Order: sequence, then C-alpha cells, then structure tokens
Amino acid sequence: MKLAVVKTGGKQYVVGAGDTIVVDSIHAEAGKTVELDLLALLDNEKLTVDLGTPLLKTKAKATVIDHVKGDKVHVARFKAKTRYRKARGFRAQLTQLKVESF
Repeated sequence: MKLAVVKTGGKQYVVGAGDTIVVDSIHAEAGKTVELDLLALLDNEKLTVDLGTPLLKTKAKATVIDHVKGDKVHVARFKAKTRYRKARGFRAQLTQLKVESF
C-alpha cells in the first residue's frame, strides 16, 4: 500500500490513492483536477520512503468533489460584573477532494 504526505492550505495530510479528504477552500470548480504538493512517499510493499527537501518534484492529482461548509463554531466573550457579553459564530468554507494518483 502506498501512502503520501500532501500539503495544501498550510496543512499536511496523509493520504492513499482513492482517499477522500476535506481541506480548506480551494478555488476550483467541482469536477476539476488540482495538483497538490508532495512532501513524502511511503511504500509498505517495497519498504521505501522518499522524502522531499522540502518538496518532491512530482505532484499528487486530486479531483474536487464539492464545496461545503464546516460545523458552526460559537465564540463568546464575557466579562464579569460589567454586563459585557458578545457572541459571534463562524463556519469554515471547505473543499472535498478525492486523491486520484501520486
């Protein structure tokens, strides 16, 4: 089984071919193919590891499945004895990717 460490949006993900991951929003239409930077390749059958310095020259190919919103995060500020209360919510814009090959 081959695994890869890909980087997108300042975060790193360990993926295999055919895996579906949810990442920060990518500006691409649904159904389009995007390329992700590869940091490392791991092969359990051959027992090899290829590490980039910092990136490998090859890229991982992934298809955009859909754009979704994350769960709502509630943020509240409160100060005792001063009647200060403030509430705000936030929903992250996310993209679902299916990793095709690397």
